[in-house]
Amino acid sequence: MGMGVGEAIVTAARRAVATGAALVVVPASGGARMQEGALSLMQMPRTIIAAGQVKDKGLPFIVILTDPTTGGVTASFAMVGDIHIAERGAQIGFAGTRVIESTIRETLPPGFQRAEYLLDHGMVDIVVERKDLRPTLGRVLRLLRKGKPARGNMLTGPVPHGAKRI
Repeated sequence: MGMGVGEAIVTAARRAVATGAALVVVPASGGARMQEGALSLMQMPRTIIAAGQVKDKGLPFIVILTDPTTGGVTASFAMVGDIHIAERGAQIGFAGTRVIESTIRETLPPGFQRAEYLLDHGMVDIVVERKDLRPTLGRVLRLLRKGKPARGNMLTGPVPHGAKRI
């Protein structure tokens, strides 16, 4: 996660707040870009603040966890969503298995840092196959919008010419 990703998350959050829309992010990253040093590390608090602004407005922040979602991404915006949807079998964690095992001097359970394990332990809300991500997200957004007027986006409002409703 470099400066570009941080700026994109902040911009998306501002737009979600301005338009009253949900913020949906799809991380797939090994973490911070060490070439950018401290500037990359600063993206962690920036993205947390941006997610907080979306939540402060009462808007949903949905994270779709893909393989892999690790490092600073997991330590920041990827794990503060209102709803976490994970791709089946996705690796999700902060540090690698060897690093954790050498730090705690214990062997980790089978499947540790996989979507299914995190679902069983309350860190993920839904685990689905990649082919089912789009309809699952559509259902979640429709449930969250129940009783609220449509804002005209692809999931809840009028479908623009040439587009398909999911």
